[in-house]
Amino acid sequence: MTSAPPRTELTRSPALAPLLARGALLSPLKRPRPDAAFPRTRLVLSGLRIDPGRLARYERVCGFPTGEEALPVTYPHVLGFPAAMRLMSARSFPLPLLGLVHTSIRITRHRAMTSTGTYDLTVHVDGLTPHRRGTQAAVVTELRSGGAVVWTSLSTYLARHRTPGQQPAEPPAPGEPEPLPVVEDWRLAGDVGRRYGAASGDRNPIHLHPLTARLFGFPRAIAHGMWTVARCLAAHGTPGATRIRADFRAPVLLPGTVTYAAKGGRFELRGTGDRIHLTGEVRPA
Repeated sequence: MTSAPPRTELTRSPALAPLLARGALLSPLKRPRPDAAFPRTRLVLSGLRIDPGRLARYERVCGFPTGEEALPVTYPHVLGFPAAMRLMSARSFPLPLLGLVHTSIRITRHRAMTSTGTYDLTVHVDGLTPHRRGTQAAVVTELRSGGAVVWTSLSTYLARHRTPGQQPAEPPAPGEPEPLPVVEDWRLAGDVGRRYGAASGDRNPIHLHPLTARLFGFPRAIAHGMWTVARCLAAHGTPGATRIRADFRAPVLLPGTVTYAAKGGRFELRGTGDRIHLTGEVRPA
């Protein structure tokens, strides 16, 4: 009989800055591979309440209407991100935090959620898989209300490394589909990364300033991937019970101009020369 995975009860949401620092310091010691051991612990934070001031800042920077009772569909990711960072910055997590790339997110919301509700949050690492460019980790976040799961996400994070003899985790992608019809162009200010970082707590240096971004190989600061999907979903809209997928294809440099395009349930964000930054889809659950 398989024993249940260990649980760690949190009394509060972890502070992100020390976790990011710890993950950076431990990164050179990591040796990523898809068959490596990974932490099995489930982190649980019970009785979670939404800070209305922080939520309002998030809504403004992402383009969601402010002052409404409904919780933006992407906001639970912000609530769970510190716990996810606690797991991914741990010595027992085999992938280096430095250079880790958020490649996709899948969200299922079972019903509309209120900003005044009380929630129980659970985060765990679901496993490692080989990828044609390295090793990918899956992190699952769940929110419960009254004992029932109301929101869940699966995020994939890629650590790039040499993969001799490995096969890709997925078949090669087919040719690019026809571009979706343009809805509008967005001019992105240079401070979007700092504003989103202040609202979400994710103050990764690559998002904050050109000088710190250059230390990691970017010519300018780049937008948070979760800001790009939140901004698109704010424009697109979502039903109360919904399934969302978003795949992050290329970083968005700040400042800059991007094109938001959509048709039916599909959406995408394009840059100069129709470079695809983000593709996604919204469906009723």
